[in-house]
Amino acid sequence: MSLRGARPRPAEILLIAALVGLVLGPREPRLLPVAALPLAIIAATPAGAVGATAVLASGAGWARLRSGPPHLPEQALGHVTTLRLTLEETPRAAAGSRWRAFATVRGARILLSGRGSPPRRGAGAVFQARGLLRAPGPFERWIDARGAAAVLEVSVLASAERRGGAAGSLDAVRNRAQAAFARVRDRDAGSLLRGMVLGDDALLSLRDRELLRHAGLGHLVAASGANVALLAALVLGLCAVAGAGRRTRLALVLAVTALYVPLAGSGPSIRRAAIMGGAASLALWASRPVARRHALLLAAAATLAIEPRSAVDPGWQLSFAAVSAIGLLAGPLRSALTARGVARGVAEPVALSVAAGIGTAPVAAGIFGTVSLASLPANLMAAPLVAPATWLGMLAGLFAQIDERLAVPFATLAALPCRAVLAIGRWWGARPMAQIDAAWWMVLGAIALVVALGLALRRRPRLGRMLTALALGAVLIWPALRRTGGATPPAPGIARITFLDIGQGDATLLQAGGHALLVDAGPPGGRLSQQLVRAGVDHLDAFVGTHAQADHIGAAADVLEAMPVGLVLDGRSGVREQRGTAMAAAAHARGVRLVPGQAGQVLEAGAIRARVLWPPPGVTPHGGDPNDYAIVILAEIEGLRILLTADAESDVLSRLDLPPVDILKVSHHGSADPGLPALLARITPRIAVIEVGRGNTYGHPTPSTLRALEQSGVMVRRTDRDGAVRVEGSASSGLRVAG
Repeated sequence: MSLRGARPRPAEILLIAALVGLVLGPREPRLLPVAALPLAIIAATPAGAVGATAVLASGAGWARLRSGPPHLPEQALGHVTTLRLTLEETPRAAAGSRWRAFATVRGARILLSGRGSPPRRGAGAVFQARGLLRAPGPFERWIDARGAAAVLEVSVLASAERRGGAAGSLDAVRNRAQAAFARVRDRDAGSLLRGMVLGDDALLSLRDRELLRHAGLGHLVAASGANVALLAALVLGLCAVAGAGRRTRLALVLAVTALYVPLAGSGPSIRRAAIMGGAASLALWASRPVARRHALLLAAAATLAIEPRSAVDPGWQLSFAAVSAIGLLAGPLRSALTARGVARGVAEPVALSVAAGIGTAPVAAGIFGTVSLASLPANLMAAPLVAPATWLGMLAGLFAQIDERLAVPFATLAALPCRAVLAIGRWWGARPMAQIDAAWWMVLGAIALVVALGLALRRRPRLGRMLTALALGAVLIWPALRRTGGATPPAPGIARITFLDIGQGDATLLQAGGHALLVDAGPPGGRLSQQLVRAGVDHLDAFVGTHAQADHIGAAADVLEAMPVGLVLDGRSGVREQRGTAMAAAAHARGVRLVPGQAGQVLEAGAIRARVLWPPPGVTPHGGDPNDYAIVILAEIEGLRILLTADAESDVLSRLDLPPVDILKVSHHGSADPGLPALLARITPRIAVIEVGRGNTYGHPTPSTLRALEQSGVMVRRTDRDGAVRVEGSASSGLRVAG
């Protein structure tokens, strides 16, 4: 048997060389000689080897030339300034009661970040903004891949106007389509339709965005090549019904794609989606595998040549993975479905969704450390609905350019499948195991195993079916058994309380529904920032510093400098010391409000409700023990009650009106407290956690405290032996403890 047909063609080798050069050039130029060797071997001829090496070097040189540091604004960083900006996208709500959007100022791209509800301005709006212009923090380095080098903390927005010229005309096209979608009576369905057609999910609620992502349906509202390919597949299906020839089909696909770009805003992500989607369409249309590979490689090389930074952009990686999987797998999957009697109109979108899910799963696991177990069933259920919703939405957007009233019937009809897609996403996304932690190699290996076993079905059907079932079980169960937690926020409807292992000190993290509240920050050098990253936190709705001691607020300034914080509840009660002063200075520099803590205050962030029980208003230590004036919090999350006592012991707690609780943070690192048995009998906690450092010199926790806890029958965990202790659950689902 000849293997000549399996050997890469010269054009294919050159495209691979260009792609490798574009990826390695700006990041790992030392690996270029290593990459040149296998390319020369594959080329097989001296001329081919020279050509591949030259293209490799040219791609690397071009990428390095185009990948310099992002252009900085003319204004100096670290100062409050006023800028005239042009929005690149609709501002969207972010966690922590904030909003964000990319904008340009005199050729420089920056990230806007503000508090409160997103301003009602769309892409192309020109306005003046005043705020602190600063360098990106450790959790904002991702903006470099988007070509931005600064963040403007917006405090004031002036009235906006529209830009003119060709860009303004494209804005008008998009605005007319958005106005048509806004006429849909079901606001949530209209927001989803806007996301599916225009790739703009700014109007979707944070909860719906989170649920769709957990269900593996987040790609539906992203400007991705998979969405363009889905639209092209619909056109191809209609052409097939009408009996159109291959040339006519391709021409119509390219025409529809060309119409989609201005409709969706013509931004960088849209242009990339159009290129990727066009490549997927060509790959689906091509009958020869080599033509499919050429189309995919050409699209990847073209998008990276235009913007080399895209190689590290998760959006590009997911888009390329989805498009590649569609081009290589959608055809065989569609044929397999139609051979089993599935109608082509149903087989096409199902094959696209399944192929895209297979392609993006290992990439998503590599980027985010998670994989959605709900993705396959949710996508299979949503796939027949996505096609009519996208097509009707596209027609609504086109007719809106003539008259908005003509678009309303199409938008109203499109809202019906959108409502069903949203219901599917909400249901699957709310399942406790909808999204789990998993490494990329686990996902890729599981997919490879399933595919290999599926191929075995042809020769030994009974054995193949049994092994495939076992493999599917491994895909669904084994990653769950290896779940280490903390890499992603908790599932919707689930509370997570993490007692962080930061040494001799307190740091308690409360999470629910994309919101996060941190109570205390432990001592300096406690690796708190790294633990917050592992817990999936990139912002805090609020930070509570319970009292003025270094083992509770020692790393507070580091936290404020590392990530956005909505509010600081300051429990220093007038006591001045070094760490508290640093905390206040960091908060002031970031524009974060400090509020003195006192009984009666309530912090609310999504499902988190934290009520301050102590100290009374107007009381200060006046040289006394700061522990006796530490902030005591009763938190309620998803029906659970958590009592966080800081260092306040029973002489303080006995004065408070305390209800039964589910979780108790034991006072003062487990120090001796004669009133602890009475407190335990009164509040009857199910779990008690001691935050204490290994080998501390204070003798914490004391034998008397451990004895009282043991006699009460409460489950006890301690950070010096168990490491970080994570408790998850709700009033209806019960509690699960790790650590």
